[in-house]
Amino acid sequence: MAHSETFAIWITGLPASGKSTIVASLRPRLEALGLRVEVLESDAVRRVLTPAPTYSLGERDLFYRALAFLGSRLVMHGVTVIFDATANRRAYRDFARGLIPPFMEVAVECPLEVCQERDRKGTYRKGLAGESTTVPGLQDVYEPPLDPDVRIDSTRTTPETAADQILAVLRKRFHVPGANRR
Repeated sequence: MAHSETFAIWITGLPASGKSTIVASLRPRLEALGLRVEVLESDAVRRVLTPAPTYSLGERDLFYRALAFLGSRLVMHGVTVIFDATANRRAYRDFARGLIPPFMEVAVECPLEVCQERDRKGTYRKGLAGESTTVPGLQDVYEPPLDPDVRIDSTRTTPETAADQILAVLRKRFHVPGANRR
């Protein structure tokens, strides 16, 4: 059974769509409400679970199942979890939703061309150069949420405004400390 004031938020979108920037704005807002927050950022967790990633379908299935399980355990122990992960297939996010009933999905929407311009990690460059064949939105499928709790157009919305939009939905859906403060 989940702790009454904890929940999980999965922030999904193409690589370099702005997920991590939104998370960086959202996390301190949640902590200011007195919540214990853990960000499960896919690249950081992947370095431990699959230190030499192939990004094959089987590896991704296993990785996202493990990520969702880890998040579910944290929520069960009173920690609010923010998943900062592309999770390019809906099934990955749906699996997490099944494990974590107090679950919210945020779609960060950004055109592929803008993501490529923003790409500081070189993900798209490697994909275009043939050094990678599994970049979501480029060579591999990205299945956006069909009915996310929040949609953020990261080309028109600042990370701070995005965090405020997420908090507004959280206040309506879950018991969030300080919900009446604004």
